[in-house]
Amino acid sequence: MCGIVGYIGNRNSQEVLIEGLKKLEYRGYDSAGVAVFTDKGLEVKKAKGRLAVLESQLGEAPLAGTIGIGHTRWATHGKPSDVNSHPHTDNSMKFSVVHNGIIENYGELKDELSAKGHQFVSETDTEVISHLIASLYDGDIVQAVQKAVSRMKGAFALGVLTEYEPDKLVAVRLASPLIIGVGQGENFIGSDIPAILNYTRDVYILNDGEMAVLTRDGVELLTLEGNFISRELFHVDWDLVTAEKAGFDHFMLKEIYEQPKAYRDTMGSRLSDDGKSVVLNEIKMTPEEVKAIHNIHIVACGTAYHAGLVGKSVIEHLARIPVETDVASEYRYRSPIITKNTLVVVVSQSGETADTLAALREAKRCGARVVAITNVVGSSVAREADDVIVTWAGPEIAVASTKAYTSQLIAFYLFGLYLAQTLGTQEEAVLAETIAALQALPEQVEAILEQAETYKAVAEKIATHENLFFIGRGLDYAVAQEGSLKLKEISYIHSEAYASGELKHGTLALIEEGIPVIALATQDALLEKTVSNIQEVSARGAYVIGIGMEGSPSLEKSVNEQFLIPGTLSLLTPALSVVPLQLLSYYASLARGNDVDKPRNLAKSVTVE
Repeated sequence: MCGIVGYIGNRNSQEVLIEGLKKLEYRGYDSAGVAVFTDKGLEVKKAKGRLAVLESQLGEAPLAGTIGIGHTRWATHGKPSDVNSHPHTDNSMKFSVVHNGIIENYGELKDELSAKGHQFVSETDTEVISHLIASLYDGDIVQAVQKAVSRMKGAFALGVLTEYEPDKLVAVRLASPLIIGVGQGENFIGSDIPAILNYTRDVYILNDGEMAVLTRDGVELLTLEGNFISRELFHVDWDLVTAEKAGFDHFMLKEIYEQPKAYRDTMGSRLSDDGKSVVLNEIKMTPEEVKAIHNIHIVACGTAYHAGLVGKSVIEHLARIPVETDVASEYRYRSPIITKNTLVVVVSQSGETADTLAALREAKRCGARVVAITNVVGSSVAREADDVIVTWAGPEIAVASTKAYTSQLIAFYLFGLYLAQTLGTQEEAVLAETIAALQALPEQVEAILEQAETYKAVAEKIATHENLFFIGRGLDYAVAQEGSLKLKEISYIHSEAYASGELKHGTLALIEEGIPVIALATQDALLEKTVSNIQEVSARGAYVIGIGMEGSPSLEKSVNEQFLIPGTLSLLTPALSVVPLQLLSYYASLARGNDVDKPRNLAKSVTVE
């Protein structure tokens, strides 16, 4: 959940490291630090807080050198502090390590090293790595790292320097993402491609159990056992401009406005020219294998899980296959019933979500076929799944997911339609109607965004409260859960989502005069019942904000404020109704003076369990 960057070449390494860390700050911003080889040896500078704190300190006392490693931290072991920041060194200050992930047996290793006289100054698991490598060093840093890694349990990516071999930078990947950038007379490491894209577009993507040895003149890829690996370079053909704010005040707002493009790109060539069928060439299942599916498990975390809730309804409605949804962190611990006829669909924006990756591996161990929905080509989830549906949302920088979530919805619609046409569970006319409505969604989102300013006043009212409720039925309940999470993430307002029909079973006790309730009512078949539930909370003094659909009976008489989404099929409303909820959350956070893109205590990519 942290960001790693490293450089070896002839440039000022401090500048390269800081620029790389700026592109990775979405991965953690509790603290940051760098280690650089200078004419004085290995020097380390690190500081609690945002990267700007470190950058200011380095501006006053720069580290001059052409080899270094850097890190931006999201705390796991030890609170955010200067001393717990990375890089970490051994007692001799000759070895320095940056680390993303978790060392599960660090306590055992720490006790062992302490008994040998090593003294520790931080609360982190990472500091143990630098001491362990130092204790195993015998003139060859590569062998020392290999020996150390063989003793470590967990999921991690490492960047390692030693003053004894100042012409080498060693990188290791075991279940946490790491890429190697290859330049002319210079080479790089990074947790993500944007960290090095200013300098090179040629990269190696390390797989689990691999390491790289970087010098100025080249890169060697090895297994952790020391066997050399031959691999073609991957050329990055997307532009860093896509990761810039492009005139918006925040990345989150920019990404909300990028959703129409993300919808179009994710549909892309996956719809036939005549608009009557879905073409999912990424799915390698034969029709016979599709027909052999008895049940589907959708497994994900957080926002991706909420996309899975919509996916469940979509697949069951279109393909008539029973679907279960599971939070990934719970999935493998409940001994799920998985057979060879179970299809497991894992959803992860980054493709590196630790719990989701563990669930994927458990599913495969039990003999299930796995389909992955992810936004990152070459990610761990993408490589390990049997089939991959890539969501072409582009880089998402804001911690609170918007376009990645809605692109996942589009992927589920495509997958549900693919299953339905393969199984023959829907008439051709129904499939064609659904596909036509799907193709209309980008323009309909644009119509919602044209009215974005109208959400500000209501959001400012919401921002004055500390408690709020979302209600809805059917697919509206699934979207309500995502809306509630979005509001909590960035505004810090306590909110809960409830199935509207459950209000009488306890929740009404919490409704008091003036409390905001956001009611989603876009499902025609459930509209009358939802309106009755709205009246229940209104009668108890709630301030009700209704989200309805054009062409359906108006909610105006039942609510205090009403927003309408363009008319579409009930099955597709989540791809539209979530957009007003994103805007309300954004403007509420803004009204409360919060850091919209970097909410407290959260990081973008959750790569530890």
